[in-house]
Amino acid sequence: MTHTEAEPVAIESNYRVATWAEVSTLILSLIGLGLSIYLTITHFQPHALVCPVNSFIDCEKVTTSAQSEILYGLANYVVMTALNTPWAWHARARWIHVTRFTLAIVSMCFVLWLIYAEVIIIGSICEYCTGVHLVTFALLIVLTRVSPAQLGWGRSRAS
Repeated sequence: MTHTEAEPVAIESNYRVATWAEVSTLILSLIGLGLSIYLTITHFQPHALVCPVNSFIDCEKVTTSAQSEILYGLANYVVMTALNTPWAWHARARWIHVTRFTLAIVSMCFVLWLIYAEVIIIGSICEYCTGVHLVTFALLIVLTRVSPAQLGWGRSRAS
C-alpha cells in the first residue's frame, strides 16, 4: 500500500536506541564532565587538589605537567554530554549520531596517549585522570554496542 499526500505519514526517527543506552551514556558523560571540571580547576589551582601521594600516585605532578596543558577532557565532555542528552539521542540528523560515535573513538585514542604520558613520560598516575579514562572506555563500550546498528552499519543494503 502506498500513501498519498492526503494520508498522514508517521515521522519517526530511524536512529532509536535502547533506553538503557541513552541513560547510561548521559550518566557517564555527566561523571566525565564533573571529573574534567575538577581536573581543570586543579590544573590552575593545584592547592585545591585532594589526592594521596605515593611513589606512583601523584595527581599534582600529573595535573601540572606539560602534558596536562591540553584541556581536551573538559572540551570533550562538554560536547559529549550535549551529544548524550535525550534531545540529541532523538535527533533525526544523522551527523549527530556519527559525531557521538566518532568522538568516543577519538577520545579513547587520546586516553591511550594520556596513559602512556602518565606512566612513561611523567612517571605517576592521577586517580581522577584514571576515572576519566575509565568513563571514556565505558562510553566507548556502550556506544560500540549500539551505534553501528543505530547507524545501519552492518545491515544489508537490500533490506
